[in-house]
Amino acid sequence: MIIGEVCLLTNDVRKLADFYKGLLGIDNGSNDDTHQFIISEGTTLTVYNGGTEKNNQSRNISLAFTVEDIEKEYRKVLKLGARIIEPPTKRP
Repeated sequence: MIIGEVCLLTNDVRKLADFYKGLLGIDNGSNDDTHQFIISEGTTLTVYNGGTEKNNQSRNISLAFTVEDIEKEYRKVLKLGARIIEPPTKRP
């Protein structure tokens, strides 16, 4: 079994999708305000709002990325305007 999709629920689909497209270096031409698929290496990242207000205070998700240069990617995240809750940590 593999995870085929991760869906992020948000009040601002375009803003969050643009962040992840910038982070992952993906330009798929999608700019929908309700639902966007962001596809990368066999796993789909979906950003979605089905018309209901989301409680963005919930921090119940953690995404982990495997990268070659953690400092380079951290600078990229900062440049994209992310609010950092916890700085990156190298893990096995």
